[in-house]
Amino acid sequence: MKTRTIEVGYMARVEGEASLTVKMAGDDVTAVEFSIFEPPRLFEAMLRGRGFAEAPDITARICGICPVAYQMSACAAVEDALGIRISPEVRALRRLLYCGEWIESHVLHMVMLHAPDFLDAPDVAALAKRHPERVKAALRIKKAGNAIVGTLGGREIHPVNVRVGGFYRAPRIEELSALLPELTWARGAALEMLDWVKGFSFPEASHDYLFVALRHPDEYPFNEGHVVSSAGLDIEAREYDAHFTETHERRSNALHTTHGGATMFCGPLARFALNHDRLPAVAIDAARRAGLPPGCKNPFKSILARGVEVVFALDEAIRVIEGYRPPAQSSVTATPRAGTGFGCTEAPRGILYHRYSISADGKIEDAKIVPPTSQNQRVMEEDLFRLGRQLASLPKERARTLAEQAIRNYDPCISCATHFLDLRIERET
Repeated sequence: MKTRTIEVGYMARVEGEASLTVKMAGDDVTAVEFSIFEPPRLFEAMLRGRGFAEAPDITARICGICPVAYQMSACAAVEDALGIRISPEVRALRRLLYCGEWIESHVLHMVMLHAPDFLDAPDVAALAKRHPERVKAALRIKKAGNAIVGTLGGREIHPVNVRVGGFYRAPRIEELSALLPELTWARGAALEMLDWVKGFSFPEASHDYLFVALRHPDEYPFNEGHVVSSAGLDIEAREYDAHFTETHERRSNALHTTHGGATMFCGPLARFALNHDRLPAVAIDAARRAGLPPGCKNPFKSILARGVEVVFALDEAIRVIEGYRPPAQSSVTATPRAGTGFGCTEAPRGILYHRYSISADGKIEDAKIVPPTSQNQRVMEEDLFRLGRQLASLPKERARTLAEQAIRNYDPCISCATHFLDLRIERET
């Protein structure tokens, strides 16, 4: 019996550490183990006994790529528990802050991490030699997103200006207006970037996925909305635990999430499928030009959905800034009271759920955080099962590349999920 093993010590172009083992017999995949071995972060335990006001700053440290998402979900959950309602002006600023994170995170993934897969490049350094202007433009777009986060958050990484009830300080009109010229340039550059990406060769891998995302009555979702699915689910964030279950797999330091026992799929492709009618005209036209239909179910085309969301986020940022009026108060006073609060927002990689139980004196008694990557773990494994025959028919190096690319479709954030990639393919014939 012949055994074939393909290994990658650590998978590059993802955030964090994990291993992947694919076992094959003939043309069939017999087992897939996506094992996250990065040590548990223990943030949920760390939050217990801390004051509710500390939650946004503590949870922001979970991830250096998407700290805003953690701050927004933390604020939403704490404010729900305390009965706080923020002003429309503060709400708009939070939406703007999320735009900045989507822009910088999506462009980082699309061009620096994922595009090399489609262009047979080992990394972005090699890609930059072949397409220097594309990489330079991407870095400039990303910088425009970082500038939003820095202006609103006080710094670009792990913002310090976010607080329960709003912001420590609201920006002046001229501070935000100064961002407009670069954001306007970036919106045009993002359309050009999407025109480039649409020319990539996409493996055929469509499947009838169970998409899950937020949906808002009037807007493409960031901070607010019901949790909906392509199977008809429509619930408030406080009902999340009744419909989604976390289970532990011995091979992984991250929990697996299922919806009613079924594998779920969250992130840009799911958001686009469930919310395309909430996009502005410029983003709808961008999706049409990219050949991305609302019902697209090919995970390899998630890079196109990210590109559409970059166009949207830039357009939304411009809209918010042009209509900005400083709030009368930068934050609402938060008074401690006993209660449990729930928050769910749309991180770049998908829905991010927080739940906090708070005591009468304002201490966090219990915390639950469910990041997007843990919700996508099972679907990543199942995608590799479905690619079994293609993997079996390819030479060793090409099989490894395709398996890695299938994982990178989801832009996994391993540090967020711990509570890739060492790739091994074992083939028996």
